[in-house]
Amino acid sequence: MSKQTAKPASTAGAEEKSKTEAVDSPVNGDSQAAARDAQAVKERQKSRLGGLDTDTLIDLYRKMILIRRFEEKSAEAYSIGKIGGFCHLYIGQEAVAVGSISAIRKDDYVLCSYREHGHALAKGMSADAVMAELFGKFTGCSKGKGGSMHMFDRELGFLGGHGIVGGQIPLATGTAFAAKYRGTDQVTLCYFGEAAVNQGALHESLNMAQLWKLPCIYICENNQYGMGTSLARAMSLSDIAQKACAYEIASEFVDGMDVIAVREATQRAVERARKDYLPTLLEVRTYRFMGHSMSDPGNYRTRAEIEKHQERDPIKLFSESLVEEKIVDEKTLNEIDKEAQAIVLKSFEFADQSPEPPIEQLFADIYSNPIDPSKNKTR
Repeated sequence: MSKQTAKPASTAGAEEKSKTEAVDSPVNGDSQAAARDAQAVKERQKSRLGGLDTDTLIDLYRKMILIRRFEEKSAEAYSIGKIGGFCHLYIGQEAVAVGSISAIRKDDYVLCSYREHGHALAKGMSADAVMAELFGKFTGCSKGKGGSMHMFDRELGFLGGHGIVGGQIPLATGTAFAAKYRGTDQVTLCYFGEAAVNQGALHESLNMAQLWKLPCIYICENNQYGMGTSLARAMSLSDIAQKACAYEIASEFVDGMDVIAVREATQRAVERARKDYLPTLLEVRTYRFMGHSMSDPGNYRTRAEIEKHQERDPIKLFSESLVEEKIVDEKTLNEIDKEAQAIVLKSFEFADQSPEPPIEQLFADIYSNPIDPSKNKTR
């Protein structure tokens, strides 16, 4: 039967500098209660830091702050017209990608939805390659033809970036099938939002994964809104982890604002996948601080709601845990932050100065046998 952890008392967080266009509203609820909850989460996190070495803990922080600064710069670039099309930012959800990807190997696979800038960086893609792709430049990871929603790097095992809701889920299932067919112990992480849970493709995939014993870890990043529709309005059973019961798949409910909790839950799932070729469904409850995309005014939620979740900013909580446990000091954290900002600024300049894709690339990477336009002229 499915195995589920206890549901955490609350679920999300943010950062003081994050911006939102949410409507103002009188504060609802007890702000002191939110602060007490955040403190309780931090204490639980601190109790588990001893199981990791200092370098690993600092690397988790470094990757989260890099993603945060990268996404903030992406928002700036979008606002001045450097980035076009859709752009879905990952601000607030950094602990999910960083915590889970830190639990796998370099040769394991990752497939995501369209909110995947953070995952690409966490998997090892350079900030230059990601930013250039956002700018639509030839030096981007998809040669400027994928854009925000279609990051890809075969060498890193990062197989997208998919624009269709739930479209990556059957593909990830197939990737896991391929690993088992080849007899490797590679695992596949498949990320999707809670809105994709209502897609039939997920349920078909879960059924096949358990029936065929596939090493796929399905990670639902439940940020509680599918575009502008709240979870409560769209799903009859809001406890997504429970849906695994229908397929006899192991599952857990995870606090997505605690990077250590995410890492540990993923490690358990990875062990299950490597040893027994068994799938897992993780419901990782998180919260996004920006709108669904850069074009979303976010007027379906109040500022009070966002401020409540800001008490549990995953980066703020983790940095405080590190300092209070004397693993690192504020000066070192500030230096890491400055390094991240420098990397991001360099990536912006690199992307801005990179060339557009040449016209010869118009027919490239479409078919396995490239099209020769000169042979397809009509009279």
